[in-house]
Amino acid sequence: MKQWTSLLLIFFLLVGTAHAQARYFTRTGQISFSSKGLLETIRAHNKTVTCVLDATSGNIQFSVMMRGFEFKKALMQEHFNENYVESDKYPNADLKGQIISSPLPDLTRDGVYPVKVKGKLTIHGVTRELTTDGTITVKQSSVQAEAAFNILLSDYQIKVPSIVTNSLSNTVNIAVTCSLQPLQ
Repeated sequence: MKQWTSLLLIFFLLVGTAHAQARYFTRTGQISFSSKGLLETIRAHNKTVTCVLDATSGNIQFSVMMRGFEFKKALMQEHFNENYVESDKYPNADLKGQIISSPLPDLTRDGVYPVKVKGKLTIHGVTRELTTDGTITVKQSSVQAEAAFNILLSDYQIKVPSIVTNSLSNTVNIAVTCSLQPLQ
């Protein structure tokens, strides 16, 4: 009877551990963007991306607070928040998607896994379909997700005043990197 109880306890512990490692999470992901205009390149970084990845279903979600972007020039940061993305009105940008690559990456095995993600990106209160390529790297139980893609400001109803059209391009390059840990 003791052996049966011990085996049952070990089984539940293993199942619980496997289930806990099916989801990965971070609150310290990084996102950066750049927009190359005729006169200068605008760049900003944010180190507070929240990301959840469900390794079983391939569902992935990112969220970033718009006020968390840091610029070289304080005036750029102020204009970004007040005039362009209207951070008070639209505080977050979100991506809700799914890895559509088949098979899904095995996050229990070291390796570099190219993935394709399809989802809905919401910026400035506008939601649009997005499909992009990314990479998931697993090394010694550490999981890192990376993706880079371009968006058009006009697609998200972000207006660029005519006075700065030479400084700011309609195309914005976005790069996301998240080091994920098993969700406990």
